[in-house]
Amino acid sequence: MTGTGNVSDALPTNPWEKWGWAFASIWLVFLIYPTIAVLDADQPVAVKVLCLLCIVGFAVSNVLGYASHGRRPWLFLALMVALALATVPVIGIEAVSYTPYLAMLSALELPSPAWKWAVAFWVVVPLISLFGVDGFPPYLFLMFWPIMLGGVILRIFGEREQVATDARNEYAMVAERERVARDVHDVLGHSLTALSVKAELAARLVDVDPERAKAELESIQATARQALAEVRATVGGLRAGNLEAELLAAPRVLADAGVRTQVVGEVADTDPRHRALLAWVLRESVTNVVRHARAQCVTIELSAAGIAVTDDGAGLSGPEGNGLRGMRERVSGAGGTLSVTPTTPGTRVEVGLP
Repeated sequence: MTGTGNVSDALPTNPWEKWGWAFASIWLVFLIYPTIAVLDADQPVAVKVLCLLCIVGFAVSNVLGYASHGRRPWLFLALMVALALATVPVIGIEAVSYTPYLAMLSALELPSPAWKWAVAFWVVVPLISLFGVDGFPPYLFLMFWPIMLGGVILRIFGEREQVATDARNEYAMVAERERVARDVHDVLGHSLTALSVKAELAARLVDVDPERAKAELESIQATARQALAEVRATVGGLRAGNLEAELLAAPRVLADAGVRTQVVGEVADTDPRHRALLAWVLRESVTNVVRHARAQCVTIELSAAGIAVTDDGAGLSGPEGNGLRGMRERVSGAGGTLSVTPTTPGTRVEVGLP
């Protein structure tokens, strides 16, 4: 993922950047005017051949200026200027016909803010046609300026697109960070809660039932290893919630905390598209019950519309925590709704999905 770039340091991302050389090749047809001027000039054949070679070099430099994708644009621009000036002694004011090519290359390939000054210079050059040179249209600049304006518009639109692309990339990066933060919170919150409950149970059983206490300690080790693996997978973006696994784990975690579990419905009743999300909701809801509810019984309801987790505990108290806020963000991102309502007694967390 990329962060926000600097438009002045990078060329705009637009179709011209990739295919500019092809469009530039098409527009080379208008070099026919300086070519005709050379052929009509009263000069020796050798001079005409040299001028024609300069025009060919100008055309090649123009195409390479786009094909280089922003690398060494000044070199190609300088070469084009030198080749154009070399033909001036032969074609005179007809050399003005080179300016649209120079302006377009400047607008689309030079870095900011140099391209603005370069284009402004090339815009002024065609005004020499107003001096009334014999045989030269006095308002030729009116033909060239729209072409130059087109290059400026392409550059501006390209920079706007680059800014929009950078903003989208930045937003995606922030969203990914938030996703990882939510996933790590959910994984660690659930796993640490389970470890705490199992550790308390093992401490109570160590003198009463050593064998079961030993089993709980082994379960703590397994849970810790699983939590470590889940955190690693979450940070790598590889972990997805598994509703079947969470539905099997929830009664065990709740039982360790002395809470009975009743399950209404089956995984098959839920929408396959949303099972990963429902797994996260179930995990966080069970964690909240164990940590805060002081409940005796929990009912988990599965249906095509979503999931509901109802406990008979102490009910709602205090502001919304990070876990519930992260759950709400997940559900909202999937186009669903999450409601947390008090019951008598306890709390009901219900998720509705499209």
